[in-house]
Amino acid sequence: MLKEYKTVTEVVGPLMVVEGVEGAKYYELVEIELQTGEKRRGQVLEVNGDKAMVQIFEGSSGINLTQTKVKFLGRPLQIGVSEDMLGRTFDGMGRPKDNGPKILPEKKLDITGEAINPVARDYPSEFIQTGISAIDHLNTLVRGQKLPVFSASGLPHAELAAQIARQAKVLSSDSKFAVVFAAIGITFEEANFFIDEFNRTGAIDRSVLFLNLANDPAIERISTPRMALTTAEYLAYEKDMHVLVIMTDMTNYADALREISAARKEVPGRRGYPGYLYTDLATLYERAGRIKGKKGSITQIPILTMPEDDKTHPIPDLTGYITEGQIILSRELFKRGITPPIDVLPSLSRLKDKGIGKGKTREDHADTMNQLFSAYAQGKQAKELAAILGESALSDTDKKFAEFAERFEKEYVSQGFNTNRNIEETLALGWELLRILPRTELKRIRDEYLEKYLNKVGE
Repeated sequence: MLKEYKTVTEVVGPLMVVEGVEGAKYYELVEIELQTGEKRRGQVLEVNGDKAMVQIFEGSSGINLTQTKVKFLGRPLQIGVSEDMLGRTFDGMGRPKDNGPKILPEKKLDITGEAINPVARDYPSEFIQTGISAIDHLNTLVRGQKLPVFSASGLPHAELAAQIARQAKVLSSDSKFAVVFAAIGITFEEANFFIDEFNRTGAIDRSVLFLNLANDPAIERISTPRMALTTAEYLAYEKDMHVLVIMTDMTNYADALREISAARKEVPGRRGYPGYLYTDLATLYERAGRIKGKKGSITQIPILTMPEDDKTHPIPDLTGYITEGQIILSRELFKRGITPPIDVLPSLSRLKDKGIGKGKTREDHADTMNQLFSAYAQGKQAKELAAILGESALSDTDKKFAEFAERFEKEYVSQGFNTNRNIEETLALGWELLRILPRTELKRIRDEYLEKYLNKVGE
């Protein structure tokens, strides 16, 4: 029989202090019964002697200090997992949100998960096709990688997330592919967009959605990504699936962390975020990867909106340290009607070389990728020069590069949110654009590939 405590001494924001507690454990689940009979859940955040600080998931409004009963349940917060979760929508605490039947769990798992032993990790090396040229060709996503999207308020990261969830697949494998989508602190309108988009396109059939809305308690935002990742680990390592985890918006998650830290009266770090923000984000991002001897894998695309479009803000800054690159969305490109507005020059996938080439994508992938990067950078410089000095100041070659940059943005990057290009189509388009330039300028492509592919385009 679990002991019941009526020794609540303090309630501050989402936190509650209970005194005289025996044997409470860090992250232990707590049941709180209000004087009205309403039951809420919480978890132990801190233990000091016989005092336990409890984080309340559903908020602390209406709690009466003298009449509230608290039970410590002796286990951490768990989620019941099953393959039947595919095609379903849940709230941030793992409860069904789609009016469907309750999930009959095959097992219950602790949402804090276990760190993957670095020695057991397998190196990411398989290409994942998203159908988006600027990612597949230039900033390739590899199975087991964590590749964040850095966006800003007002940019179409939601549309990009839905497109990737709908189109992504592993080319070189016959294993099942699943998407676990965690929406953290989003508006009701955004939630409806994702639900409608997933249902309309049929992507829901291979997806598990976790939706935490902006009017849900901030505490729930802390558990939402962990619920999603625990589900992903089950599907990947026990059901042998390739799982793509998309988490949006990590800025809302970090803000919830800051709110709890302030309630705990902790010493703030940069911009008021707790000093352990790096460690906390790492506990989420490092749950991506492949494990030796397991067929499944977890690939992560965390999406975050940079406050004030600032790449040096703590959230994108620390995320960049932990993850393997970043896809950056540009406000300038978006204003010019380019969708998705991916700014390819500052974007980077650190593992792109591991997932491309003969047998994975195509032999000419690396050379054309390097040539497109170089030509686009030169073309942008030529356009800036023309804006300052006039077009007459450009040489004939500079004019070709400027034309290339213009067409590259309009035809290659700007493919819209409904076009799904396979890697062959993307490579063919890359070659078509490279034909604008004099052959002597294609210095980053081997002669054998120039002979094989350059004149084939458009024949």
